[in-house]
Amino acid sequence: MIVWVFVAVAIAVAWLAAAGFARLREPLDRLHCATFVNAGCGLALLAASLAGDGLSNRTGNILLVVAVNLFGGAATSYSIGRALRVRGSLPEIE
Repeated sequence: MIVWVFVAVAIAVAWLAAAGFARLREPLDRLHCATFVNAGCGLALLAASLAGDGLSNRTGNILLVVAVNLFGGAATSYSIGRALRVRGSLPEIE
């Protein structure tokens, strides 16, 4: 039962981020929505795996994928934001 709660949280996070992505207009704001999905869904699915399997090889693999996804996603988000700033696609900050 608790596994389905974590899966439902992951689905809710994905829908919330999709609604935010559709609503927001600025590229950096949309980038926050993509990063939110990256972190929120990954951690919710890791929690579901821990609740369902406990400490197992499958949970270890999911932990590894989530960790790589979090660190890689943060680096990718930074790189995309920096590229948007360098290309001049964003207004200047005073």
